[in-house]
Amino acid sequence: MTSTNKIYFYPLWLRIWHAINAIGIILLIITGISMRTAEESSFISFNVAVNVHNVSGVLVSINYLVFLIGNIITRNSVYYIVKPKNFIKRPLKQAYYYIWGMFNGMKAPYPLSEKRKFNPLQKYFYVFIMYVAVLLVIITGFALLFPELIIEKVYNLSGVFITAVLHSALGFFISIFLIIHLYVASIGKTPLHNFKSIINGWHHV
Repeated sequence: MTSTNKIYFYPLWLRIWHAINAIGIILLIITGISMRTAEESSFISFNVAVNVHNVSGVLVSINYLVFLIGNIITRNSVYYIVKPKNFIKRPLKQAYYYIWGMFNGMKAPYPLSEKRKFNPLQKYFYVFIMYVAVLLVIITGFALLFPELIIEKVYNLSGVFITAVLHSALGFFISIFLIIHLYVASIGKTPLHNFKSIINGWHHV
């Protein structure tokens, strides 16, 4: 759906999913850090951090299923299809724009349209985050919640230890992605201009 200068990118279900996901991820990051620094900080007690982390993890997991089902039954999935043509060239061109072009009057190489909600670099990151990183952090999170399911030894290393390291590494990566995501979202007519899109659903071209 479009109007003269707007595209309806974010239907209601996607906006609700995004809000719940944002709150859940932020709580997971805060409580995850608190659990790691429980002895040095009394900001959040260890038991409270664990309980909030677990509840948030379950909430994000259920919300992730909403994302998957929503992409299956709506056309939102088409925005995540990666085409093999110019697989490397397209994201590199977009990266050049972010690093140099947009500060020197260059026009965006891949402007958003009704058929393109993400530029190539965004698409690659979003596909990896949503279909690999988040999925793995959910799996490892549930494994740590039910450690009896984890293989005891992997090449003489504790299975729980390996799972915990992987879970923490993925959580750190998602935290960095969140910062980048917020920065890129601030690139617009004004720093807050694009944030309105995820509230009302309309993206101004």
